[in-house]
This record gives sequence, structure tokens and C-alpha cells, in this order.
Amino acid sequence: MASALAAKMGFNSLLRKQARNFRVRICTMESEEEFNCEVKWKGKDLFDLVCRSLGLWETWFFGLQYTIKDTVAWLKMEKKILDQEVPNEEPITFFFLVKFYPENIEEELVQEITQRLFFLQVKKKILEEEIHCPPEASVLLASYAVHAKYGDYDPNVHEPGFLAEEELLPKRVINLYQMTAEMWEERITVCYAEHRGRTRDEAEMEYLKIAQDLDMYGINYFLIRNKKGTGLLLGVDALGLHIYEPENKLTPKCSFPWNEIRNISYSDKEFTIKPVGKKSNTFKFISSRLRVNKLILQLCIGNHDLFMRRRQVDSLEIQQLKAQAKKERARKQAEWQRLQREKKLRKEAERARAEMERKLIQLQEEAHMASEALLRSEQTADLLAEKAQIAEEEAKLLAQKAAEVETEMQRIKVTAMRGQEERRLMEQKMLEAEMRALKESEESERRTKEAEQLKQDLQEARESERRARNKLLEITTFTLFRLPPVPSPDTDNLSFDFKDTDMKRLSMEIEKEKVEYMEKSKHLQEQLNELKTEIESLKLKERETPLDIIHNQNTEQGTSKQSNFKKVRSQNDLRPRRKMILLFCMHQNLQNL
Repeated sequence: MASALAAKMGFNSLLRKQARNFRVRICTMESEEEFNCEVKWKGKDLFDLVCRSLGLWETWFFGLQYTIKDTVAWLKMEKKILDQEVPNEEPITFFFLVKFYPENIEEELVQEITQRLFFLQVKKKILEEEIHCPPEASVLLASYAVHAKYGDYDPNVHEPGFLAEEELLPKRVINLYQMTAEMWEERITVCYAEHRGRTRDEAEMEYLKIAQDLDMYGINYFLIRNKKGTGLLLGVDALGLHIYEPENKLTPKCSFPWNEIRNISYSDKEFTIKPVGKKSNTFKFISSRLRVNKLILQLCIGNHDLFMRRRQVDSLEIQQLKAQAKKERARKQAEWQRLQREKKLRKEAERARAEMERKLIQLQEEAHMASEALLRSEQTADLLAEKAQIAEEEAKLLAQKAAEVETEMQRIKVTAMRGQEERRLMEQKMLEAEMRALKESEESERRTKEAEQLKQDLQEARESERRARNKLLEITTFTLFRLPPVPSPDTDNLSFDFKDTDMKRLSMEIEKEKVEYMEKSKHLQEQLNELKTEIESLKLKERETPLDIIHNQNTEQGTSKQSNFKKVRSQNDLRPRRKMILLFCMHQNLQNL
């Protein structure tokens, strides 16, 4: 069987070598890309090409992963690609993933692209429950993930329901409580609003700082057996090797820090861990799969090398890159603050502009109403003028009729001498004429008064017209204005002045950083406890998984993965002193440059 498999692999290798090039597909957490590779290329040639295309120089954390026969494997750097057991397909698919995790995320990650890839991979592992995360920490991590995607919280933009399509919490946490999606979104939004003022990069870093304290963070688990045949789990991470019971991945039964391991070796299926102390017992375990054994040894060697590297002074090139990255972060922070100021000033200017436009519209409406009032006044004045003219003509007609009656009276008086009968008739006619004249005179007087009243009304209408014209002129004059120009904020100029310092001042700065870190950790723990208290009443005890029960027991006992190493590392931890020496060396090197 083995000979047939070897013959098949040799035949596939022969077919590939007949071609001069072959294609590979590289899948990162954000994108996919294909490359042409030469047949003679080693794993390092392809890995360096991918890192250059991503602009990544912190290459020691990453690797190219592939799957062969349901087993995860990593591409070896020193061996030709086609000579390894890579998938027999075209193009060959590799996953560019984090292979080794740092001990301290904030101190060791320098590049933004490195931080971004770590953030996406850790977030995916938490959502897929490869890393156990308690409910209160899940809500806080979800709020930082939302901030990293959407930026600062804005109630006018981020309305209820904007997280409906987002996957933010593990399904285990959602099923553990009697809470609707709206209730989860409300609690995440409350935490999200508290992060206002942070950049997206800062939100990603806060996410990673919380995630690195989870019990299963950065650990690779493998099934093993001891000499008695009892099934166990081997955990390999940045701090050392850990032995777990199969049903409990949170609390190790025993641990071997890297600085206490003298040698790790395996023969066929048996692994041997030799501690530093001569009196310490050698630990042996059995792993039945050859590919898994190679992977365990590969991870042990890589994590041990990084463990020792962290305890040495960084090279001059690394120091310069870290200083450059620090300057770049400071520059981006200043740029972000400048943009925030400009955004604030622009909002104020837009608000003032909107207020002026509102006032302008109001004044325009008032001017329109005044114009309509003026038009109505002009129409009324025209009607009154027309009525006055008609009244004057009627008064003239009445006066003419009164003159005619007076002439008739004179004529009657001349002819009155003609006989008594005629006189009586004439007196009667005269009396009637006088009565008619009196009525006509009264009617004429009434019409005259009415004409005078119409003239007075005409004068008042013209006065109203004049006042309306003056009001319109005042409004028209008031609306002629200019909007103020938007002020342009001053651009902040950053200057960096490196001054000489001594070891005492470095020590004081380190102690200050420790105090700040303890305060931040205290605030974070209070925030986690507050979230846990809020949602505890809605928890369904019967849906708790074994890992949830173990996590609760560890929390009550004050047990964490850091406390497992407290006794071992308390004597050997020289990192504060090393950090002072490191900072002093960095300063001296920068002066020499």
C-alpha cells in the first residue's frame, strides 16, 4: 500500500515537473489572489512573494496552510513546493493565516496590516466557537467589532435595526439567554456608543487585547495518549505546552513553560518532553498519526524560537521599523484629530447655513405676503376711486335737476296771476314743486356727503398702499445678505523631539505604564461584570455547555491561564528590566544613526 502511494506521488510529481510553471491561489482573511510559480520554487519563495504583495514585513507570525486528507498542514519554507504533499489540483489553494501568536498583542504587533489580519482571524474563531468566550465578553467584543467597521456611533445614522444582518455573537451565547435579536442589539449599541472618539485601528486593538485573555486563545489542541492509554489533549501556544483532559479545554492539568523545557523529541509515535531540572520527571505521550506528529514538532520549534527571541534585544532594523511605525501611528492620530475638528466645524457651518436659509425662506414668505397685501390695497383703492367718481356724477345730475326745478318755480310764479283757479292750482303745484325740490335738495346733500366719504376712503386706501410699499422695501433690503465663509481649521504640525534620558526616568515611565494598564484592566473587568449582571437574569441554565460550567467555576476560583504560570514565571520574569535595557539601547542606537 505504501509503495503504491509513493509510486502515485512520484508520478504526480513527474507530471508537474514537465511544466515550467504552475498556479496557486492564496486566500487571506480579506481577499483571494492567484500567482504563477516556477517548478523549482521553494515554500519560502512563494511565502515571500505573498508577503510583498500584502506589504507585510512581520512575517514570523504567519504561514501558508493547506489541508491534506482531513489533516491541517503548513507549507515548509526550506523544501520545494511540489515535493511536499500539497493538493493535486490546479490552482493549488493555500490559506495565508496566523501560525504563531504573540504573548502581548499591544507590544509585539507593529504594522496595521498585521493587526488587521489578526483581528479578522481571531474574530472568526470566536464566532465559530473555536475559542470559548463568556457572554459578557462576547457583547463587549461585538461592540468593538461594530466600531471597527462603522467608526464613531451616530444616532442619526445608526438607527435601530442597523445590526440586523451582522454576525456578532456566537450561536452558543444567543441560545443561552431568552433574549431577542433587538435586545442583543440594544446592549451592543450601548457599549458601542461608549467607544466614541476611538479610531477603527484602536477598536481592533482593544478587541485583540480582550481576546488574548480568553482561556483558549492562541492554543493548538491535539489528541494524545499517555503510557497507560488514557486519552488526553496537548495544547501548544506561545507560553509553552499544556496537558488537558479531553472534556476540559480551559484548565490544564499540568503545564511546561518553554524556559523549563530542555528538549522535545519524538520517535515514530512517541513524544518525549525533558524538563530543565535533572530531578524533574520526563513526560512521554503517544500520537498515532505521523502528519500530526510533524505538525506538533513544527509548532513547538516555532513557538520556542519566538519565545527566546522576545527575551533578546531587538535588532537595529526592528528597532527602526518600530520607531517608524510609532511615528506613523502618531501622524495618523493627528490626522484623524484634524479631520474630526474639520468635521465638527463643517457641521457647525452647515447648521448655521441651514439656519440662515430658514430665515431667508421666512423673510421671502413675509415679502410675498406683503406683496399680496399691497396688491389687495391697490385693488381696493381702485374700487373706491371708481365709486367716488360715480358719486360725483350722481351729485352733478341732482344739482342739475334742482336748478331745473327752481326755473320751473319762477315760471309758475310769473303765470300765477292768471285767475284764482289757476292760482290755486299753481299754489298746489308750487307746493308740490317745493316738496320735490326739498326732497331733491336732501337727496343732493346726501349724495354730496357720500361723495365726501368716498374721497376720504380713497385717501385712506392710498395711505395703506404707501405703507405696504414701504414695508416691502424694508423686507427686500433686509434679505440682501451673504453667508459667512466656512472657516478652515488650522492644520496641526507635529514635531518629534527626542531628548536624552536615563535609566531612572525609563523606570518611572515603565511604572506609570503599569499603573495605567492596571487601571484600564480594572475598568475593563468592571465593564465585563456589569454586562454579566445585566444579562444573568435571562440566562437558561439548562443550555449551558460543559465549557461554560468550567469557565464559571474557574471564574469563582479566580483561575485563568495567566495564573497557571504565575509561580513559574515569577522567578524568571525579567521583562521589566529587559524593557528598560531595550529602551535604553534603542535610544543609543537612534542617536548613533
